[in-house]
Amino acid sequence: MGAPSSSSNNVRSVAGQHSDNEERPHGVASRWNNRNTYSHTHFRVYKRRWFGLAQLVLLNIVVSWDWLTFAPVSASAAEYFDVSETAINWLSTGFLFAFIVISPVVMWTLNHGPKQSIMWSSVLLLLGNWIRYAGTRASGGIYGVVMFGQILTGLAQPFVLVAPTRYSDLWFTESGRISATALASLANPLGGALAQLINPFLGSVPHMVLYVSIIASVATIPSFFIPAAPPTPPSASSAISKTSIRESLSHISRSPSFYVLFITFAVYVGFFNAFSSLLNQILYPYGFTEDEAGICGAVLILVGLVVAAISSPIMDRTHAYLLGIKLLCPLIAIPYLAFIWAPQTRTLVAPYVLAAVLGASSFSLLPIALEYMVEVTFPASPEVGSTILWCGGQLLGGIFIVVMNALKSGEADLKEVSKGGRGQGGGSRPPGNMYNALVFQAAIALAVLPLPLALGIKKFGLKHEKGRLRVDEHLEGDDEAQEGAGA
Repeated sequence: MGAPSSSSNNVRSVAGQHSDNEERPHGVASRWNNRNTYSHTHFRVYKRRWFGLAQLVLLNIVVSWDWLTFAPVSASAAEYFDVSETAINWLSTGFLFAFIVISPVVMWTLNHGPKQSIMWSSVLLLLGNWIRYAGTRASGGIYGVVMFGQILTGLAQPFVLVAPTRYSDLWFTESGRISATALASLANPLGGALAQLINPFLGSVPHMVLYVSIIASVATIPSFFIPAAPPTPPSASSAISKTSIRESLSHISRSPSFYVLFITFAVYVGFFNAFSSLLNQILYPYGFTEDEAGICGAVLILVGLVVAAISSPIMDRTHAYLLGIKLLCPLIAIPYLAFIWAPQTRTLVAPYVLAAVLGASSFSLLPIALEYMVEVTFPASPEVGSTILWCGGQLLGGIFIVVMNALKSGEADLKEVSKGGRGQGGGSRPPGNMYNALVFQAAIALAVLPLPLALGIKKFGLKHEKGRLRVDEHLEGDDEAQEGAGA
């Protein structure tokens, strides 16, 4: 974890650089340069950082809204395009798989800075949304054109979904990174919640896609006006030039903790993606309406956002990454187990309560896992590990959707189901039920659980000392001591 020796990696001197829109200095740090003298660096945060963060939040909302555009109305969309529900599921699955294809470009782009990544995402969102709309209008709906537009929006997603750790590292201090990462990362599922909640009420499929396209177009405009980087670094670790992608990959490959985080993150994010995409199909065979399923999806996400908004600032102050991970992972696995039987109750209480617990634990865990990943892989550049984690989550999400769809028990007669409602017949395994898929989901979620619980245990080789935090605390603490001594 030694400091880089090249002069390009030295903390940048910013003495005397002030502006009217600066906030108060976060601190003053000093470190040895190549000539073994101290170079003093004043670390500051800038109000303009909120502009870029807001745009990152906005784009993550829009791109996730695009992802789940058709999922809340899967039955209506299948009828409109005259395809099966499996084909509608592939609109979500193809979106997730697109992430893998573009990830090397995303990693390279983010290594050069988050603004380029944000602009790439905006261009792809504009193209993808209007091609989707054209596909819904042409000849009463051309599924292939819609799929092409959906893949373009899928290519846009990783440019903003992977960006939060890189953006928070560039613009925020160690006392604000988790909150910044949480705000930008969790905006993505917020978009999914909006899709689940709003899309069923937007009318016909063409009208629904049109409204989403207009929203997406407006959201992309500010991307071209955000600042590329702060004039001066916010912390000691931010002042160090980023490690190259090749060196970052080499360092990450030697971290046992990273492999544990990767498996845990990929499985739980993958199941969250699959569960969100298939929630309507999980519930409607039991008589739940599309509106009720959409509200359940909204509960999943909105409760998660509220709890994450409370937990993230606490984690920023305590940096209790391991404790958070070990408390939250069981609270993710257990609701997946209980959801096997939730639809069979044919009441709103069980699915809604379990969705709330699952959302609260999943959303609280996400920024903690991402920031802990940066900590255990330091000095690797943040976007490299983040891209790998998200690739795993998107890949497994797509695979889980395919597997869970294959485990579905036939097809439900939607007209008969809607007539009967939740309280009528059909038994515990009505036609179209996804009982086997839910068993598969719970079994994998529980099988993975011991891995994160082993983090931090020395005899397993998973004990890790502070990385980025040590740099920030040591350098800033040293300089504060020097200031006190000289006062």
